[in-house]
Amino acid sequence: MDHPTDRTDEGLSRQILVLVDPLARRSDGESVRIAKDVLCAGATVKVCLPEGPEEFAKALARRGARRPVVVGDDRALLRAVSLLHRERELSGAVLSMVPVGGAVSLAHSLGIPTETVAAARAALDGAERRLDLLVDDSDGVVLGDLRIPPVAEGPSGAAVAAPPWLRTCRSLVRTLAARPARPPAPESGAPARLRVEVDGVTLIDLDQPVEGVSVGPATGTGLARVEIRRAAGSPPLHAVARTISVSGADFRYRTDALAIGGPVRRRTWTVRVGAWRLALP
Repeated sequence: MDHPTDRTDEGLSRQILVLVDPLARRSDGESVRIAKDVLCAGATVKVCLPEGPEEFAKALARRGARRPVVVGDDRALLRAVSLLHRERELSGAVLSMVPVGGAVSLAHSLGIPTETVAAARAALDGAERRLDLLVDDSDGVVLGDLRIPPVAEGPSGAAVAAPPWLRTCRSLVRTLAARPARPPAPESGAPARLRVEVDGVTLIDLDQPVEGVSVGPATGTGLARVEIRRAAGSPPLHAVARTISVSGADFRYRTDALAIGGPVRRRTWTVRVGAWRLALP
């Protein structure tokens, strides 16, 4: 979520830790090499090549005074922000990113160049910008948008419902897990009964079916925009708020087009103004 630019006069630290996501190394080794060459030419660099999330977390935790630069896709950036948030060190770090991989739409929406050399130069010579963050009541973070119910994406980026075979597999897994019976969460595209409250005010209640809820940045306001798509052709509802609470029958949600959370019966998201810092051109 964007916030007004906060540019420092001291410039960015030239001591950096380059965290190369393993998926980036496998998918586009040439772009990784170019990124490392540009970064090493302009700063004192320690390069880490973690083999998985645990090694990634350890390397980030041991960064010392080095400024972290993530080389990877949106998921790698989200992993870094989440780790720093959980350690309560997010506000003290200036993150940079060189997007490498197929899923970089979040990086692009944040203003990070998607071309390797331009992104590496921004990591070296860019300026700090403070950005808002959505934090939920389970300490999860959202950098961009969230959707309820989660919507899958087809090859062209268009929203599509989960295919029948996937729903069958999910049902089988739930059966084999032998968990206590719970009402199933609605499938993508199926109307749901949800109560949505914004800053303590009920925007829609359980008596009205909902086709979807989306929450995203209200640029430059320190608030989030909320859109509720109602069933039966009713016009959508819109609001801006600092806190958004959703409750009702078990529901799932999708954050940053990457991760699906839930099922839960209640979740609250709160905007943290200027909670993290990102180096941008």
